[in-house]
Amino acid sequence: MSLTIRKGTPGDLDALEQLYGEVCDHLAANVNYTGWKRDIYPVRQDAEAGLQEGGLFLAEENGEMAGSFILSHKQEPAYDSVKWQAELEKQDVLTVYTFAVSPRLRGRGTGRAMLEYASRYGAEHGVRALRLDVYEGNLPAIRLYESAGFRYVDTVSLGLEDIGLDWFRLYEKLLETPVGEHAAAVSAGKTESHDF
Repeated sequence: MSLTIRKGTPGDLDALEQLYGEVCDHLAANVNYTGWKRDIYPVRQDAEAGLQEGGLFLAEENGEMAGSFILSHKQEPAYDSVKWQAELEKQDVLTVYTFAVSPRLRGRGTGRAMLEYASRYGAEHGVRALRLDVYEGNLPAIRLYESAGFRYVDTVSLGLEDIGLDWFRLYEKLLETPVGEHAAAVSAGKTESHDF
């Protein structure tokens, strides 16, 4: 498998909207680990916001949308009450949002590759940590995040109890700043390919 990860563009929004729908339909037909619901979250407006902030990323396998995520310096208000591994300013942290993998391409390492890319991208842009939240019942994602070096920090409410999502586990991965040619390539916004 050849996987390319790159920044999103306005031309990707239709495909992203379709990806979000496919993910939500798959979850509704199987076990909905995330609590995501079609036309509620995630939706096109989430991708548009990520694009406007410059933090929308896509994974493609042979030109087909394989996954997507958003990196943002914004954090949920509940993050402020938590003792993280390191006390950092918001500009030193990127939060991973709307982490989605196509149900047709699950089990191929796409999620792990996207997390590895996010870690390198963050480090090469001077960020000292990646943070994320995950619904406590989303066991597949929890296993992925922990195996990718994210450390559990705390469990909080994000105010989503009215839709049945009471508690979210918070994770953090501290980053090291890389050196060399690879850092310059990612900083320049070049795409990255992975062969699996």
